[in-house]
Amino acid sequence: MPDSSSGHSPPPSSLLAALRPELVRHPPFAQMEGDAVDFFLAHSEQRYYAPGETLVEPGGGAVGEIFFIRQGAVTGLKGLAELSGGAFQYEAGELFPVSAAVARRAVTATYRSTGDTFVLALPRVAMEELAARSPQFADFLNRRVAGFLELSRRALQVAFASQTLAEQSLETPLGELVRAEPVTCSPATPLLDALAGMHARRIGSIVVTGEGGAVEGILTRYDVLGRVALAGTPLEAPVGQVMVQPVHTLTVEHTAQDAALLMSQHGIRHVPVTRGGVLVGLVSERDLFAMQRLSLKQVSTSIRAAQDVATLRMVAQDIRRFARNLLGQGVQARQLTTLISHLNDVLTVHLLELKAAEHGIHLDRMCWLALGSEGRSEQTVATDQDNALVLRDGTTDAERRAALAFGRDVNLALAECGYPLCRGGVMAGEEACCLTLRQWRERFSQWIDHGGPGDLLNASIFFDLRPLAGDMALAEVLRAEVLESARRTPRFLKQLALNALSHGAPLNWMGAIAADEQGTLDLKLQGTAIFVDAARLYSLAHGVPAANTRERLEGVGARMGLARSEYEAWVGAFEFLQMLRLRIQLEGQEGDNPNRLRPAALNDIDRRMLKESLRLARMLQQRMHLDYER
Repeated sequence: MPDSSSGHSPPPSSLLAALRPELVRHPPFAQMEGDAVDFFLAHSEQRYYAPGETLVEPGGGAVGEIFFIRQGAVTGLKGLAELSGGAFQYEAGELFPVSAAVARRAVTATYRSTGDTFVLALPRVAMEELAARSPQFADFLNRRVAGFLELSRRALQVAFASQTLAEQSLETPLGELVRAEPVTCSPATPLLDALAGMHARRIGSIVVTGEGGAVEGILTRYDVLGRVALAGTPLEAPVGQVMVQPVHTLTVEHTAQDAALLMSQHGIRHVPVTRGGVLVGLVSERDLFAMQRLSLKQVSTSIRAAQDVATLRMVAQDIRRFARNLLGQGVQARQLTTLISHLNDVLTVHLLELKAAEHGIHLDRMCWLALGSEGRSEQTVATDQDNALVLRDGTTDAERRAALAFGRDVNLALAECGYPLCRGGVMAGEEACCLTLRQWRERFSQWIDHGGPGDLLNASIFFDLRPLAGDMALAEVLRAEVLESARRTPRFLKQLALNALSHGAPLNWMGAIAADEQGTLDLKLQGTAIFVDAARLYSLAHGVPAANTRERLEGVGARMGLARSEYEAWVGAFEFLQMLRLRIQLEGQEGDNPNRLRPAALNDIDRRMLKESLRLARMLQQRMHLDYER
């Protein structure tokens, strides 16, 4: 075995120039000034370690140096953790052992090379001097996980900012821009009927079509003054008598720029869009302004103004566009999923109001519950339905049947708007999810006092309930009772823990990311779900009333007496995984599963942060194992 501890010297000046471009591809060197990078190189030593050779181990005392891996990989074996899959791996471009060096203590793991490994070793004294010289390096040493998360967020912002600009470009085909069904009438339609329809729908124009959907004319609010009011045209006259013709139209292949130019040239505000000579939509001057700017208020106002499911279905597409715009602005995962959940709430509440009016239902006699990710206000753009109804005690059988029919209709309407039906049947339109308050109490009592692992696996999302519409007090009473009962039942908490440990983080025995045969992993099942399950377990155990995963982790961390840095690292890892989920969903990757990720396709920063997040997920599971499975 070669001697790895003596006979080494700083790289010669010729090699410094060759190594500098290699270092600046990786954080923190990519953010550091050039002279600080040169300091690192000038004070480091080149080393080679053969496969299986030890770089540093607990018996070596306080760490005297940190290592930058140029080539190869190093695995940390944390005592008996190796037997339970607790190893972790550092790859090319990473620095270690940072925490031990900063704390001037011994490492807690044995680090061995897993192949031919080349490193640069920087003495701890030089590390501390460099930290005093370079704020970026110092920040990296003290905020390693948070630093990677911020770098990843910035890279994501840049990527989606360019996509957002492309989406909002005037080069957008009109076929992608028009979404709503155009409002039309025939030339024989009386003026009174046409104007009444425009007023009821709050629109500024109506397109006049003939047989087969061909455009024959258009009537706008601007035309009403000159062609109807001032001209004294009777309201019984047909629209064909006053409509503007011929009409300037464009096809779905034309762009927004073509529409803007046509409007400017002819002084018009509306352009019908056709496909094969048949009307398919209408683009307005307002649409061209809106595509450059999409706000939370605009989206929520559009949702609340929708008068039927067909319109809601079209407006719901704005939520995805809004999410992409926010990513381009650098909004973080927590705020983004909260905003998406808020807009989904606005849509659901408005849909409930529309359907309640249709069914003659009084919402104040029941409460609509949001469950799962919606209950936690953590919805991404690809999410199915999880909801339920709580009915007042004393509800008659006829009232319950009416509520059930109402729930089914709402579920189907939500599916039309892009929220798929729950495969597990957790929906208000199912008999098992449309119960009185007393029946819900009995059901939760059964889960808590007698439920087995299989029962709780399917029931876990019910413990993330949040009232959305109707009599909120029904849900608040239920939630308070469930929280108190769960906290006092150790058997139930242990069953929850067993479920949470049923799927582990996808890391192999060496600590490297373990993808499947297709080179992918499920970010929800193998990533965020681990943090969600742990947060649910510990919040119920410690009486934390929050439903949101971040709020739960922060609440239980404080009550468990943990260091703030520990539970903040959990939060950071969870939100990074959420951000990755949002990205692949907006990009439409990996076919039918909107949560499947190909780690090899990630950039260097994201791949390293993914591995670190999964390592933290595994450590959180190890804590659950020690607390509940012994």
